[in-house]
Amino acid sequence: MVFGWGKKKEEPKSVDAPLIKRIQLSDIPRIIQQILELRTAQILSDIKSIRDNTEPLIKEIILIGDALEKDDLQVDDIDKHLRIIVVRGKQQVIDMIKKDASHLPDVASYSDAENINVILNQMLKKIGDVLGRQTRVIHIFAKKYAEKLKEILMQMKSNHSKIQQMLTNYDNTQSASTEILESLKEIEDLENELSKKEQRISELRCTIDSLDKKILTSEESIKKIKNSDDYAKFLDSKRIFDDFADKKNQIKTQVDSQFTKISRPLGRYEHISAMDKEQKLLLSKLIEEPFEVLLLKNRDSIILILENVRKGISSGSISVKDTEKSFSQLTELEESLDGLIHQVNDFEEEKKKIQNQMNALEPRELSELTKNLKHMMTDKEDSELKIKTFQSEINEIHSNTTKLISKIENKLRTFTNTVYSIAY
Repeated sequence: MVFGWGKKKEEPKSVDAPLIKRIQLSDIPRIIQQILELRTAQILSDIKSIRDNTEPLIKEIILIGDALEKDDLQVDDIDKHLRIIVVRGKQQVIDMIKKDASHLPDVASYSDAENINVILNQMLKKIGDVLGRQTRVIHIFAKKYAEKLKEILMQMKSNHSKIQQMLTNYDNTQSASTEILESLKEIEDLENELSKKEQRISELRCTIDSLDKKILTSEESIKKIKNSDDYAKFLDSKRIFDDFADKKNQIKTQVDSQFTKISRPLGRYEHISAMDKEQKLLLSKLIEEPFEVLLLKNRDSIILILENVRKGISSGSISVKDTEKSFSQLTELEESLDGLIHQVNDFEEEKKKIQNQMNALEPRELSELTKNLKHMMTDKEDSELKIKTFQSEINEIHSNTTKLISKIENKLRTFTNTVYSIAY
């Protein structure tokens, strides 16, 4: 191969990285406005150019119509019936051109551009319809006009297609800009919601700080009370008072043991006796819970009931398995009754005395402080839970905002050569 001949190896072309421009959210409306203004100016300029290119074509169609109207098409030599068809077809084409081949308006606004698109579309449709119906007449008897019309109409259709595509692209740009502005509005709404939730979190944290101080004060007050001598005496009294439960059980066991022995005759007596309401209630208690009614004021009534039971056994109105044993048990209970009553009475008096001492020593403030402390702890937990809920909602707002910003960046990229990175 001679030097310098042949194909030189091509160097790989470097692809320039797209320009990335950082902007603020507040810059976007201005950018969209600028883009729309540029696109509007460009589309009006381009469609005006196409309009100026199309207008001469319409004039040519009008000239063809004038020429066709003057041309007899040499129909005198053809069949009479055919001549009628040709003349009628020729006249329809001429009438159509006169009526529908109208001049295009100037392009001064976007609505003018849309209007030209409509006019061209209607013009091509009507011309096409008539020429389609008279295609054989025109191609056979007016061939030179047919060829020229075909050429003109093809050029006009091409121009019309370009205008339609431009309008479609512009509509897409407007639609994208509308979507971007709507996304900006969504972001604005989310920011307002975010501000409210952050304000609520701030208020809740202030509430928690205030509660923490009150809780600390209450805990210190409770601690001070519990470290006092009076509270120590109160606890001693309370322990003594709590021990009375065991003492009560011991006495109650003795009482129940005695009355259980005569429970059967007492039960029979309850069914056969005719007593007033108070006596019936006392008898019922003696059967169910004798400890509760072994009081000095009830002694004589209890003795009376026991004697009536004895009489009932003697008379046979109260049946028992062993009469002597029942009498013995009644005697035993009557003899021990005073002792049992005094035991119960002494227990109740001692219990009341200790309870009075405990009530006198009990710190009234402690109960209120403990109650308030519990409420404050609950309020604090509720506030902390609300903060977690609000924080979760804030995270979701941030996520949605990020998605909207990404959507805006993609939309901006569809109708501009610049890749925008939105700072937020």
